[in-house]
Amino acid sequence: MSEPIVTQRLLFPDLFDRPLVAQFDQRASSVDTGALLLKAADRRLGLTAALADCIDDDRQPGKVQHDLQDLLAQRVFGIACGYPDGNDGDRLADDPVHKLLLDRDPFEGQPLASQPTVSRFENAVSTKDLYRMGASLLDTVIERHRKRLRRKVRRITLDFDPTDDPTHGAQQLTFFNGHYDCWCYLPLLGFITFNDEPEEYLFAALLRPGNAPAKLGFLGLLWRILERLTVRFPKARVLVRLDGGFASPEILDFLDAAGVEYVVAMAKNEVLKARVEASMDEARKASESSGQTEHVYGELSYATTTWSHERRVIFKAEVVRHPGREPKDNPRFVVTNLRLQPRRLYERVYCGRGDAENRIKELHHGLEIDRTSCERFWANQFRVLLTAAAYVLMQEIRLAAKRTELARAQVSTLREHLFKLGGHVVRSARRLVFHLPAAAAYREAWARIALALGARAG
Repeated sequence: MSEPIVTQRLLFPDLFDRPLVAQFDQRASSVDTGALLLKAADRRLGLTAALADCIDDDRQPGKVQHDLQDLLAQRVFGIACGYPDGNDGDRLADDPVHKLLLDRDPFEGQPLASQPTVSRFENAVSTKDLYRMGASLLDTVIERHRKRLRRKVRRITLDFDPTDDPTHGAQQLTFFNGHYDCWCYLPLLGFITFNDEPEEYLFAALLRPGNAPAKLGFLGLLWRILERLTVRFPKARVLVRLDGGFASPEILDFLDAAGVEYVVAMAKNEVLKARVEASMDEARKASESSGQTEHVYGELSYATTTWSHERRVIFKAEVVRHPGREPKDNPRFVVTNLRLQPRRLYERVYCGRGDAENRIKELHHGLEIDRTSCERFWANQFRVLLTAAAYVLMQEIRLAAKRTELARAQVSTLREHLFKLGGHVVRSARRLVFHLPAAAAYREAWARIALALGARAG
């Protein structure tokens, strides 16, 4: 094994037309200077404080060096900045910006919590704490948009999606899942959309065992948000969109009883395929004539033996063609209580739920929500909630960026362009000054977002 490099000075004698020296000696500098936006977003939402208030602190006061809000905020801000591991606190211990994010003096302030402290924190949170945190995350998101939109909400759309979280160790409640062909957890994520806005806001992240059916935990989560929406947006219509794993009698009966609109995909079966055979034949003939993928839309009344009554089912009788392959029948079915025309309902309403997949990809690839490597299941649920909180802050920053070129940027792009700014910290008797690069590519967008989050031009 090679020896670690500990020198602070490196020389490149012939890389350019003169020798170049690289020195790690800027102690009042940080590569995350732009992450001040996270602090501004959190101040507006009050998110980390609200989540920390949900946790009972049973530590001995005389031995406490880091209060719960600091520990929680350190993890949330770190995840948002691209540091998802607990031991990243050791690497960033004296970073002036990360200390300032925790309201500590950037120079003499206490270093960030170490990996052992973070690990004990993650494993000490109880199931009651986690339940309260989930409710607090939901309430924070709902209240933020109630204040933002006031009485202008006409329609609310709720999307729920499971996703796979592959596991590679001896974590509790990890199971092999045949659909995903791996050992995994199956988190359930909930997103909310207001009116015709493009953004789907995360409001729930529930970790579940790898063999969980789609409906596990869903009805409790749905009941919780509908209860709050009824109070905060009493005049808004609520639409629930779900994939095929949720088309169970209990869920459909609940949706009917709740009085909400819904579109729920359902799996095909022999009865349904027989009833749309005429439309499939029409689609086959059209596809054979055009040489392209073709589809025919229609509807029918249908009930399984376990349904309490017949419901409206719209269908898409589709024949899919790809170059070099045989055409393939692909009938699709959606059960709904909406009265729109079948094609419009399928393409404009149901297919709109596909954007939730983009949000899930952000959570996986931008914030690593699948970093659930703790042995205890509930510690991993806590990590999922920390990542969800980081994503809520990133969505608040994206909302503030709506009049910039970063209005629809992925969270990883927001981090690279807005947070990863090398800067130098200067302290005087009256203020702190962060000197940012004059050549920063997105400095105009950064300034606009900062103003939207409460900064003042000076």
